[in-house]
Amino acid sequence: MTDSPRIHLGSLLRSSTEDAHAEGSLDHLQYEQGRTLHTLRFAGPAPFEVDVNALGSNEMYLQGTFEPVLVMECARCLRDVDVPLEISLGTLMRYDPSADAPYLEEAETGEEVLVFGDPDLDLSAYLAETTLLNAPLSVLHDEACRGLCQVCGHDLNEGPCEHMAQVPVEEIDDQLGTPEGSLHARQNPFAALADLKLPEE
Repeated sequence: MTDSPRIHLGSLLRSSTEDAHAEGSLDHLQYEQGRTLHTLRFAGPAPFEVDVNALGSNEMYLQGTFEPVLVMECARCLRDVDVPLEISLGTLMRYDPSADAPYLEEAETGEEVLVFGDPDLDLSAYLAETTLLNAPLSVLHDEACRGLCQVCGHDLNEGPCEHMAQVPVEEIDDQLGTPEGSLHARQNPFAALADLKLPEE
C-alpha cells in the first residue's frame, strides 16, 4: 500500500526523451480545502497507474487510470455507501520552480494545467480533486431509505421512534383529524389563524 501517490520527474526534466511512470494502491487520500485537511475514504485498495511524457519547454502530459471505491454517506441516513469509480486521467503539466505546492490552473485554451515545483511530485491533491469531480453529488444506500428522525436522530430504517417527526404532520392529521390544542395543531404555522375573525364586507 502506498502512503502517498508520488511520481519522480527529475530524469524527465533533465532529458525529454525519457518518460516517467508510477503505480500503486491507496486506502485513502488527504487534501486541503479552505486550510482544512479532509480525507477521502476508500472501501479497499484503490489502484492507480500514471505515465508522464515530456512535451518540451517544461511542459508535460500526464495520463493514466485511478479506480477507487469511494466511501460516501447516504444523504438521508448517513450510512456508508460504496461508490465504485473508474477514472481516466489526462492533464497538461507545467514545471515552475517557484510553485510551493502543486495546483491546478486554467490555461487560455480552457484546459486545466497541473503546475508543480518539486520534481518529486505528490499527486494526492490532483487525484483527490479528480475523484471529487467524478463522484456523484449525493447517494442513497437504498432508494427507499427513510432517513433519520429529525428530533432524536434515530435511523428510521430500523423501525419507528416515539417522535412525530417520523411521519409528516399532514399525514397524521388526515388520518386522525387535528384535536384542538394538540401538538400537531401547535406545529401548524397557520393554526393561530383558525379563530381569526375577518371584518365582513
